[in-house]
Amino acid sequence: MRPLADKFGRAINYLRISVTDRCNLRCTYCMPAEGIALKTHAEILSYEEIVEICQTAVGLGINKIRLTGGEPLVRRDICELVSGIAKIPGLQDLALTTNGVHLKALAFNLKKAGLRRVNISLDSLDPLKYQRITRGGNLSDVLQGIEAALAAGLAPVKINIVLQSGFNDDEVEAFMSYAARLGIKLQFIRQMSLSQGKPAVPADNVCTRPPDCRQCNRIRLTADGKFKPCLFSDLEIDARTVGAERALRLAVEGKPEAGQACYKREMVQIGG
Repeated sequence: MRPLADKFGRAINYLRISVTDRCNLRCTYCMPAEGIALKTHAEILSYEEIVEICQTAVGLGINKIRLTGGEPLVRRDICELVSGIAKIPGLQDLALTTNGVHLKALAFNLKKAGLRRVNISLDSLDPLKYQRITRGGNLSDVLQGIEAALAAGLAPVKINIVLQSGFNDDEVEAFMSYAARLGIKLQFIRQMSLSQGKPAVPADNVCTRPPDCRQCNRIRLTADGKFKPCLFSDLEIDARTVGAERALRLAVEGKPEAGQACYKREMVQIGG
């Protein structure tokens, strides 16, 4: 199936789906200190709706899907959703981004359900710094989750590190050593400001994410069923209102050449 293409000629074959706006951590760069107003159960897409949307998307040329949040592993029976999506003919890659807290308990079941690989957010290898940036997280939980993902065969395991000047930029070598020891991959990510549409801190040459807008091949689906053509845009198309196929096509058509700003949502509501 030929991928969808936007008006700038970019092939769009990648759908990122936020399955929940809830999270068990409160990372400083992702969620405001006061939290967010959570969506009701009725506002959030059901698993049946998500699978149907995925079937439509794959039928239109999407071949890569990533589940995000919030934190996707806090949603009940997440393995059922993974199983439903994994069975869609034509889907080539099914991945998940997680903070890793629940991976120790779920890694093997996720693999059995059809998940191929995981990205795990880990912004410090120092327990106190990790607790600080997550507002209460336990580093040991994540490290055990990483080991469980490796044991389950969710490969490649990638570690997402939001690099912040003066906070964790002194840990680059420690991360590289840790990754080499376990045989995992690192992704250093520039901290971004949604409202400014640019890095919140100066770019570092070890940062490879986010990619240049000219290379963007993705569309996002929020937990409440809105297709977002760009992370740094307030344009949203409601799949429930206009239907999945039309909403996806409109999102691709509305994808800007480069992002500007997003004021409607916090990062935790989009999934990065």
